[in-house]
Amino acid sequence: MPVFEPFLRIHLLATVPIVMNVLAVIALIALLASRRWRRWLPIAAVVIVAGAGFGFVLAWILGDLLDLFGVDLSFLTRVWFAVAVAGLSLGIARIVFSRRRGIIVGVAAGLVIVLAGGLGINVDLGEFVTVRDVFALADIAPLRALPHSTPVAIADWNAPAGMPKKGLIGSIRIPGTTSHFNARLALIYLPPAALVAHPARLPVLILMSGEPGGPSQLFASGGMTGVLDSYARAHAGLTPIIVVADQLGAVDHNPMCVDSKLGNAATYMMVDVPRWVRHNLIVLQDRANWGIGGFSEGGTCAVQFGAAHPELFGSIVDISGQIAPTIGTKSATIAAGFGGSVTKYNAALPATILKAHAPYADVLALFNYGELDARYAPQVRQSEADARAAGMQTKTFVSPGTAHDWHTVEYSLSKSIGYMSQHWGLGG
Repeated sequence: MPVFEPFLRIHLLATVPIVMNVLAVIALIALLASRRWRRWLPIAAVVIVAGAGFGFVLAWILGDLLDLFGVDLSFLTRVWFAVAVAGLSLGIARIVFSRRRGIIVGVAAGLVIVLAGGLGINVDLGEFVTVRDVFALADIAPLRALPHSTPVAIADWNAPAGMPKKGLIGSIRIPGTTSHFNARLALIYLPPAALVAHPARLPVLILMSGEPGGPSQLFASGGMTGVLDSYARAHAGLTPIIVVADQLGAVDHNPMCVDSKLGNAATYMMVDVPRWVRHNLIVLQDRANWGIGGFSEGGTCAVQFGAAHPELFGSIVDISGQIAPTIGTKSATIAAGFGGSVTKYNAALPATILKAHAPYADVLALFNYGELDARYAPQVRQSEADARAAGMQTKTFVSPGTAHDWHTVEYSLSKSIGYMSQHWGLGG
């Protein structure tokens, strides 16, 4: 692995896309160049227009008609997809039109344009930050030694000499002792203030990824490490302890944060995880200093869990969540996750849970969404209205110029973690 390390660390959201765009222009010129240009250029023009048009139509079929991605594709993503299809079409046409020597040009140049289109889509979504992320090779070591030292109250905290400048991220298995839920490794972020001989006793924020996904994405794609380390640098090493637990069980599995034949996700997240945190991490024990949050499906779960268990959590962070658990159609969701019971399904809706437990005396709920997220933004706004009507203190952050993507997640984490940290008295 060390041999490939420089390659795996290549950043995919900055210089590389610019370089690939330049190469794509060169590739386009190479595809258009021909000794038989009078005959070839009109054909190439038709192929480019037809390929781009087909790309837009295919994006509409896959994204809008079939809804394969579960989100509305942005205009920029559609453009890059059309560019990739047009480049592939032109490469194939060049192979067909050319003699043997032109085949290499058609293959190589076509692939360059396709790769440039793929990188453009990735920049728009912010999904893969490095090559390592493309291959799901998380660079996170096991958390071998948990802190067990005499803690210091936040009010008495002074950053000691020699305190680490950055926090520590480690993976660890939180067993499903009661739930028997087969969760993947959880990820823990311990801020600098938790890594000294006498650490601060800190609040805890339990977070969940979206689906498909996993705990590492909030760090790798959501930029959470930078958000936390930046806040810690400005506030004497203090941030909440972050526990990113796995409520899914697999990258494309969705038990919808209830106990069902799909897995006892609710018991795992509400019994096993909190119990493990209380027994193994130096955290404040009072529910006022505990928060639950997540992105997309994880945001839905955060409202479900936070609203149903105010005795556990004093704060909720919803990033682009839904107003209802889902694995596709409503009928499929009810059949798979609720044993065919409409009553059980309705009882699991965030709005139903909020009404059942209202009024809330001292729960803070933060809601986040992307400005351009036509599908999820209205749902988040509805959830915020429901929470406010139920008596929760609410605040909304809108990520400018982003949609249901990882740019929204990074913006939302920055705003929400900063707000929560101040709410918990971690102002430094």
